[in-house]
Amino acid sequence: MIVVFGSINLDLVFSLPALPQPGETVLGASCRLAPGGKGANQATAAARDGAHTIMIGRVGGDTLAGLALGGLEEAGVDVSGVMRSAAATGCAAVCVDPAGRNQIAVAQGANAEAAAVQVADRLLGSRTTLVVQMEAPAAETAILIGRAHARGSRIILNLAPASRLDDAALKSVEIVVVNEIEAAWLAAAHGIAAGMPDTLVRRLAAALGNTVVLTLGAEGAIAVGRGEAWAVGALPVRPVDTTGAGDAFVGVMAAALDRGTGMAIALHRASVAAGLACLEYGAQPSYPLYAATDARLADLAPARHLPS
Repeated sequence: MIVVFGSINLDLVFSLPALPQPGETVLGASCRLAPGGKGANQATAAARDGAHTIMIGRVGGDTLAGLALGGLEEAGVDVSGVMRSAAATGCAAVCVDPAGRNQIAVAQGANAEAAAVQVADRLLGSRTTLVVQMEAPAAETAILIGRAHARGSRIILNLAPASRLDDAALKSVEIVVVNEIEAAWLAAAHGIAAGMPDTLVRRLAAALGNTVVLTLGAEGAIAVGRGEAWAVGALPVRPVDTTGAGDAFVGVMAAALDRGTGMAIALHRASVAAGLACLEYGAQPSYPLYAATDARLADLAPARHLPS
């Protein structure tokens, strides 16, 4: 079982001929509404990959809430633990250019009221994989990590957006997932020397004492921890929109690990799913079902073992 604690948003996705520069207005042909938020994205990706998934978070009492929950409900995610707030539902403005690159601004809204107490003790145990990010209050995330760790849950932290988390909580996490920007921030925050991706991820894993997964976009991902190191490439695709691809990676990796697979297989599957998520506009609407990911596994070489 996967429990996701985190953000739930409604995304406004603008297709533009170019990403705006400071002070610039860029006219586009269309705007799409799509459910989003890193927490909801990762829960949707995990559920579409076949995992029994529970979402915990907050939405407002406004008309955006139903739209924001739509993707979760369609994917079969249990949303009974999502609470309503007097604050507005979280909302993101996503600008996408013809190359699939994006700029994102987020209004946190009700996500700022998400609380660890919403997660019942019965949901935390050795058969639970807890997935958290940094779009809910850091203090509440740290409390939940502590409770889950005490009960033997596997904990996956996507340190995105890069922001400070209590050191005790950070070191209680089994797996930390970061992109290159987040990895550089995390290294600087802990006095770790910068380096090439392979070197940096090893330094982070050694300093934190957990498994660190560094996602590298079109270059794939590297994972180091528990005495092993793996690297996987990226599915060769022509991206339409990269929004939420990292969340697809995290959700599908969590689903694979929750089924009992090893890190190498989980990395491979997650990288294929993340590539497929770049082929449609928006985040959750682009996430592949289990069978669709299965059908493309042969198009990407398996993860390769790196020297320890």
